[in-house]
Amino acid sequence: MTTATWAEVERARLFDDIPSGVVVLDRDLHVVDHNQAFARLFGACQGEPCYRITKGRDAPCRGCPVEATFEDGRPRVVEQEGRDRHGRDVHYLVQVTPVHRNGDGPEWVAAMTTDLTATRRLQHEYQTLFEKVPCFVAVINRDHRVVKANEAFRRTFGRPTGERCHRLYLRRDTPCPDCPVDRTFEDGRGHRQRRIGVAADGRPTPYMVFTAPLLEDEGRITHVVEMALDLTEHQQLEERLRRADALREALVEATHDGILVVDEDRHVVVVNPAAEDLLGRPREVLVQRPLPEGVVPSELEDVLDGRADRCRVGSTLLPVGDGEPARPVSAAAVRLRGDDGPIGTAIVIHDLRELKKLEEEKLEAERLAAVGQTVAGLAHGIKNIITGLEGGMYVASSGMKRGDEERIRTGWDMLVRNMGRISELTRNLLAFSRGESVECEWTSPATVAREVVDLYRDKAAEHGIELTLEVATEPDRAWMDPDGLHSCLANLVSNAVDACMVSEEPTGRVTVHLTEEDGAIVFAIEDTGCGMDAEVTRRAFSSFFTTKGKGGTGLGLLLTRKIVQQHGGSIDFRSVEGEGTTFRVVFPRDRLPRPGGTK
Repeated sequence: MTTATWAEVERARLFDDIPSGVVVLDRDLHVVDHNQAFARLFGACQGEPCYRITKGRDAPCRGCPVEATFEDGRPRVVEQEGRDRHGRDVHYLVQVTPVHRNGDGPEWVAAMTTDLTATRRLQHEYQTLFEKVPCFVAVINRDHRVVKANEAFRRTFGRPTGERCHRLYLRRDTPCPDCPVDRTFEDGRGHRQRRIGVAADGRPTPYMVFTAPLLEDEGRITHVVEMALDLTEHQQLEERLRRADALREALVEATHDGILVVDEDRHVVVVNPAAEDLLGRPREVLVQRPLPEGVVPSELEDVLDGRADRCRVGSTLLPVGDGEPARPVSAAAVRLRGDDGPIGTAIVIHDLRELKKLEEEKLEAERLAAVGQTVAGLAHGIKNIITGLEGGMYVASSGMKRGDEERIRTGWDMLVRNMGRISELTRNLLAFSRGESVECEWTSPATVAREVVDLYRDKAAEHGIELTLEVATEPDRAWMDPDGLHSCLANLVSNAVDACMVSEEPTGRVTVHLTEEDGAIVFAIEDTGCGMDAEVTRRAFSSFFTTKGKGGTGLGLLLTRKIVQQHGGSIDFRSVEGEGTTFRVVFPRDRLPRPGGTK
């Protein structure tokens, strides 16, 4: 093999083995030759113009470096953008070199292309990350000067123009003590430190700074990268959280309601002073210990066990122990949840002792006020009775003087009738003025209602009045005074029958309705009698007021209201003259007297 032949073979091998794309162009910018790397990037293109192959153009590029090299014979290095053989954008470096065959100037130009697409993409990603990362990033040299800073840094501390980091960050003229940048230069390790800087507008800016070394090829540290996380918002949130926590603690500690918080294992984590007082136990024996049995109402167990999210108990008794009587309370429980699920239960216990005491005082005040009204009207009632007695005595005496037996019997009947009124008045006054507790037992409201209806049914039927009992929902037994309830219903049914008897309608109807609504036992006594006008309605519950003339004492409704109030209930009515009246009596179960004591 000749030397020329060997050189040609070796040139061809080297030409194709070069990892960069190489193309040889003539003066018309047509491809004379190219290697495999160039073909892999732009495709096989022998004889094609380079601008069509690399740019997809139909005419030479303005400022073409190949044409410039043909003109002055000088090599060039330029960066260019084009399209590869698949039509994708590429960025590449072109090294243009003239190829001479004689001394008259280049006959060809060789262009070596290095694909920079991946490199440029990485540079772009790095620059985007550097600029847009949501923290302050600065590159600092050994002289503490900031040589490069990202957008967040420039926006907060200003654009660095050769200033030192302590001047930009802290507005200091001297380096910071225990500078993390110096420590990284010394030991080559990363460091962190929490500081409060000064922004360009003068406002304090708390931040957490992290440092990391930048190394040269020989392993020498030339610069330090300092990354600082702005803690302004974090610090504001911390401050708001501290204030909220202080407010919560103050509210929990100062509230009159007992508050307990237990975790998922039923260990007590929060106890306020009101809860200590209600439970009769200091927080030292409760906190971080299992919730003792019986210290919260049993109705809240479903919430504590996770079977319900919330529960409220209107009124119940809370055992205290040590021989003390159980305390009336209302209570509520709600499940507490965090981001990962349930974290415990909050229990609020409201002490009802003061409320119960006020209710009892109110009932007593109402009773005493009514007694006062009764005493004030007593003279009028007794005067009427005395007048009746005097009339009876006069008729009887005059009959005896005349020997008129009929007149004597008339006078005697008047005496007997008024003596009966004295007895009835005395009994009602004694019953009304009594202040002792009601005698309660487990009573069936429906049974008492049936007894009253059965008692008056025959009397009503004699006058053509239909008396019925309708039980929509029969209530369970309740702690009530059966005799008092009987008297209450008997008074209302008797009044309803009397109202129908004096009505202009030939027939009448009295209906006793019984149901349970929203935890309350409800009686409604409805009649189709004469009804009441405005004056009667206004005075219905006044002492000694009666519409029955000499047949009544005026204490029936007062006594009825007293019985209702002793049971913690309420009574009201509506009446339309000529159409009828409905009395409604409501006994909330949570206000009824408690077994073993009064309300």
